[in-house]
Amino acid sequence: MTVSPRDPRAVVEAVWRLESGRIVAGVARLVRDVGLAEDLAQDALVAALDEWPRRGVPPNPGAWLMLTARHRAIDRLRRDDRLADNLRLIGQDLRTRASDDAFAGVDEVLTDGVDDDMLRLIFTACHPALTIESQVALTLRVLGGLSTEEIARAYLIGEATVAQRISRAKRTLTERRIGFEVPPAAEQEQRLAAVLRVVYLIYNEGYTATSGENWSRPELCYEALRLGRMLAGWASNEPEVHGLVALMEIQSSRLTARVGPDGAPIALLDQDRTQWDPLLIRRGFRALLRARDLDGRGPYVLQAAIAACHAQARRPGDTDWVQIVALYDQLALLTPGPVVQLNRAVAVSFVDGPAAGLRVVDDITGLDGYHPLHSVRADLLTRLGRLDEAREQLQRAAALTRNTQEQEALLARQSDL
Repeated sequence: MTVSPRDPRAVVEAVWRLESGRIVAGVARLVRDVGLAEDLAQDALVAALDEWPRRGVPPNPGAWLMLTARHRAIDRLRRDDRLADNLRLIGQDLRTRASDDAFAGVDEVLTDGVDDDMLRLIFTACHPALTIESQVALTLRVLGGLSTEEIARAYLIGEATVAQRISRAKRTLTERRIGFEVPPAAEQEQRLAAVLRVVYLIYNEGYTATSGENWSRPELCYEALRLGRMLAGWASNEPEVHGLVALMEIQSSRLTARVGPDGAPIALLDQDRTQWDPLLIRRGFRALLRARDLDGRGPYVLQAAIAACHAQARRPGDTDWVQIVALYDQLALLTPGPVVQLNRAVAVSFVDGPAAGLRVVDDITGLDGYHPLHSVRADLLTRLGRLDEAREQLQRAAALTRNTQEQEALLARQSDL
């Protein structure tokens, strides 16, 4: 990464965003406490903000931060009797590895054991002892390097709420003595499912924001995709990991085309498909093939296969809706629920007609307060020529959504009718 040395603060911020997760993970291996590890990593960040403007940016900024954070960790271990056993466990080599000259070539400090440490960190951040909201906030904080303000802005909640979630999560991990480790083999499948769920939730919030003035938040999508790619490197034999990555790659290919110049949402069938990113589509197809080679048939693999059907269609009329219905039928067997049935209803409407799709929608229960239900019903009613009913459904959908752009789009559709 090349950043002008004339702007040390910009270098610090850029390096922190890229390397903070690795640094926290490396320090957590020493102190066995995620909260303390983040505090020590933040101390290194403060030191960089103080020293780099005076002494210049070091040749390897990420390694400098890692080394400085480890120095502080070792000092803390020596001073704190409660942590003294950790110092004995890490061994003499770790105590003596760090050179006093922090500007020396220290690439090995940045890379030694870091992949295993990052894997431990993501499993710890997504521990089932934490609430799902806390898992998401802690993951974005310690793995994504996002500030409390950035997380609050992304989810449109108060900074104090985010801070409380993160603080509560750290306290829970410490008080319950949850180990900084990859779970035993017997627990890995269940814990990996929790990790994938967190990444999926982060991605979905970025792809279609639940509230606010922006239809999507691409930065959250790309953060989730980065985490997914990281997981695919570690859990290379887990088909659902590759399935989730495939889904995110293919969906991300459409991010630019999903929003008009004014920020208004553009429906899938109305998008300019020449704007879809072919590189991300190819990456998604490769990940999907990898999942299938591993005999993957789980929910993420099926959703990725549905996304691939859309990506393969050069025009909306080329979409293989019969295949998509079949994939939704399989998905409904694995993860039965009203949202899957709602999506299936759309596919059914393109195979058997809007009346058939509407019958599926009318059989769905438990989604009356879910605005996409009314939006889909409005579309089907419009295709059937039942415009008064369609306008009523669009009004209900607009009243239920908390996203400004989506609300305006729904009301515009109502006006057009």
